[in-house]
Amino acid sequence: MPLRFFYNILISLAWFGLKVIALFRPKIDLFVSGRKQTFAQLGEKLLPNKKTIWMHVASLGEYEQGLPILERLRQNYPAHQILLTFFSPSGYEVKKNTTAADAVVYLPMDTLSNAKRFLERTDPELAIFVKYEIWPNYLSELKKRNVPTFLVSAIFSKRQVYFKPFGGFMRKSLKTFAHFFVQDSNSRELLESIGLSNVTVSGDTRFDRVSKILKQDNRLDFMEHFKNGKFCLVAGSTWPEDEEILIQYINLSTDGQTKFVFAPHEIKPAHVQKIEEGLRKKTIHFSQMEGKDLADFDVLIVDTIGLLTKVYSYADVAYVGGGFATGLHNTLEPSVYGIPVIIGPDYTKFKEAEDLVKKGGVIPISDQRGFDTLMDTFLTDPIFLRKTGSINSEYINANVGATDLILEHLSLVKFG
Repeated sequence: MPLRFFYNILISLAWFGLKVIALFRPKIDLFVSGRKQTFAQLGEKLLPNKKTIWMHVASLGEYEQGLPILERLRQNYPAHQILLTFFSPSGYEVKKNTTAADAVVYLPMDTLSNAKRFLERTDPELAIFVKYEIWPNYLSELKKRNVPTFLVSAIFSKRQVYFKPFGGFMRKSLKTFAHFFVQDSNSRELLESIGLSNVTVSGDTRFDRVSKILKQDNRLDFMEHFKNGKFCLVAGSTWPEDEEILIQYINLSTDGQTKFVFAPHEIKPAHVQKIEEGLRKKTIHFSQMEGKDLADFDVLIVDTIGLLTKVYSYADVAYVGGGFATGLHNTLEPSVYGIPVIIGPDYTKFKEAEDLVKKGGVIPISDQRGFDTLMDTFLTDPIFLRKTGSINSEYINANVGATDLILEHLSLVKFG
């Protein structure tokens, strides 16, 4: 029997299993219940007689990669409506109301019947998948419909199934793409090794995304008052493993001239309270700021979403969480401000982090002593602080331009 048959069986079994798990796990329930609404939402949000451009992303990080392209597509193709689909609740639930697209929905599971029904309803004239998203049934149906389909900001490694002797089924899915826009030359070489030459090294569109941050108004009155001209460490997207190290350092800090900001990944009240209970410094929550003189506090916990990018603009040093736990978060957002970035030890799956660690702008630590020593150095050596930060901004400036390259190629594609 062909591998596609077994793949379809596995997808169906996975969907059944997820529906069972959803009874006990709230996040999986979002994954399942959200997909049950997809076709009704498409009926409400997409005009049946209007041309459609479709972009699919896995989660929030891939959305950030796709956003510069979405914004340009909306400008360049005003007669088209934009459809954005997510795989993960952690992306969809945060961005379901974004104005970057006309319709934002979960992508139904990759069964053959779902793929056919979805494409019959949406009838896209152009499809763009971001980074890792390879769904064989959707890609096969797009190919049958002669829809130009592109993979952007893609990155490949030898570990992936496409480059294994048993990876023929997934290699066939790669051949449905009209063109690949990859982040590095290694990815191009890997694709060429399996006979795919329709590849351009464009870089990562996230550099275009974060470079725009500097052009927006990043002023936050509460941060002005809280920082009050003092040295400031901003710790973004932290997990308990990160917070343990940060809290111990903060509690032993005695200079009185340093401010600390936590923007934890998990902002449920119980977790925020646990952070505060561990601190022996004067601490305030973002949600409790009203009527308080923020200059009097040593630690601010940002217990809301959507502000971290601007909060980073007030940092002298940033700490990006996840390197001790589930996976490193975005190091480019603080780096664009030309400040040093500290991370945990697990960063090898993130190209930009690997690059910046080699260059010296992002510095990994593996334990409490490493963090304490590094922070003390930043506080006492302004030349080292400045040079380390400048490495990051220079790296970002050298890597912008992927969006322009991709849009130039798309302008040559006949659709619409």
